[in-house]
Amino acid sequence: MRVKDKAAVVVGGASGMGKATAELLIELGAKVAILDLERFDGAAVAEELGARSSFHPCDITNADSAEQALNAAAETWGGLHIAVNTAGGGVSVRTLSKSGPHPLDVFRSVIELNLIGTFNLNRLQAWHMSRNEPVDGERGVIVNTSSIAAFEGQIGQVAYTAAKAGIAGMALTMARDLGTLGIRATAIAPSLFATGVTARIPDDMATTLTRDAAFPRRMGRPEEYAALAAAVIENQMLNGSTIRLDAGQRFAPK
Repeated sequence: MRVKDKAAVVVGGASGMGKATAELLIELGAKVAILDLERFDGAAVAEELGARSSFHPCDITNADSAEQALNAAAETWGGLHIAVNTAGGGVSVRTLSKSGPHPLDVFRSVIELNLIGTFNLNRLQAWHMSRNEPVDGERGVIVNTSSIAAFEGQIGQVAYTAAKAGIAGMALTMARDLGTLGIRATAIAPSLFATGVTARIPDDMATTLTRDAAFPRRMGRPEEYAALAAAVIENQMLNGSTIRLDAGQRFAPK
């Protein structure tokens, strides 16, 4: 799907990989709705990005909030063709530690934020996309964000690993579910990227954390995620897969 003149939503678009993706999609000619929590000041980001962007407050752990934000985005830009979902997060808690078993409510909250929140967005995004007139048989593209932790999660990442593995696992089944409608579903699995808290990691610590990468041995940059997301959107043969974006890194146990 060509990005130019298409309507896109970037969830988590007020910062990090999401913001970089919103910037690139606008540069490529899309109209972009940024969905994020109000505290991340997405309104200022949308104003910075100009007339082809808008901001819609969204808490992805709240089904009503997500639906209202997506409806508003589609109304603002006359539909929805592209969805890039980057919102998420995790905690570091072992399955069993000196303080006892992993708190079940903490595990549930990580699953709710990452996996259930992403699926809820996907089902609503696909509904909006299904209303589009197809171009070359295609009505829409969904790009989710997994993590290489889905495949080799580190100690303390059991909840995050389960959530991100679920996102990776959904890609092919969702692509099959939506294939007859001409909607593609994919996921990107980044390694350690310089976004949010990790952007403040000192250089010497970042070097240690990325020492197992093949090349380059550094944290990823938000614009590198954005570049892959745009490539996925524009290449119709990319569907049902989770693509690692990791410089050849495999996470060690810790």
